[in-house]
Amino acid sequence: MNQIALPFQWPVADGDEDFLLSAANREAFEHFKSWSTWPVMATLLTGPRKSGRSLLGRIFVRKTGGRLFDNAEDHQEEDLFHAWNDAQAHRKPLLIVADAVPPRWNVQLPDLRSRLAATPQIAIGPPDDALLGALILKLLGDRGVAALPEIAEFLVPRIERSYVGVLKVVDALDRAILSHHKRLTVPVAKRALIEARLIRRAKYR
Repeated sequence: MNQIALPFQWPVADGDEDFLLSAANREAFEHFKSWSTWPVMATLLTGPRKSGRSLLGRIFVRKTGGRLFDNAEDHQEEDLFHAWNDAQAHRKPLLIVADAVPPRWNVQLPDLRSRLAATPQIAIGPPDDALLGALILKLLGDRGVAALPEIAEFLVPRIERSYVGVLKVVDALDRAILSHHKRLTVPVAKRALIEARLIRRAKYR
C-alpha cells in the first residue's frame, strides 16, 4: 500500500500467523486442511478483494507443494486448463483464486468450463466484528503503529464493513501518525478518520 508520508511498498504478509481466522474464513481454512482427501485435486476459492484469499493460497501451496493461480481471470485459459489436468494426473493440489465463479466468470474455453464445473468451490465471506477488530490491530502493528484494543472497539461499529474499508482506515491512521508524530489514541483516530471522510461526526455518539 503506498503511503503519502513515506512512499514505499510495505512487504507482503506471507506467514501462517498473518492469516487471521474467524467465522468469515473458517470454512475455507478447514477445507484446505483436508486437501489430501479431495476427490478432485483442485478448488476454486472466491471472496472479496483484500480478504486474505491470496495469503491463504500462498500458505496452502507452500505447505502442500501444490500450485496457485491467483486472480485466475487474468491468466491464459489454456494454461489453467493444463494446470487442472496436471493436478489430477500428479495428485498435486491446484488452488484457483477468482473474484467469482462461472458463469459470472466468463470462461471461453469449453474444456476449461467443464473442469471448473466439476471443481469444488469455497468462499471467504465478509468480515465479522471479531475479524474487523483483529485486522485493524494487526495491520497497524505491521506498520509499527502501537494500538490498544480500545482503538478497534471504537472503530469497528463506525467504519465501512469490508476488507478494503479496513485498509482505507489503516492508511488514514498511519498517515496521521506519521504526519503529526502523535501516539494513536481514540481522539486522534476520530479526528484522522473525519478528515479522511471515513466516518461522520454523528457516528461518534
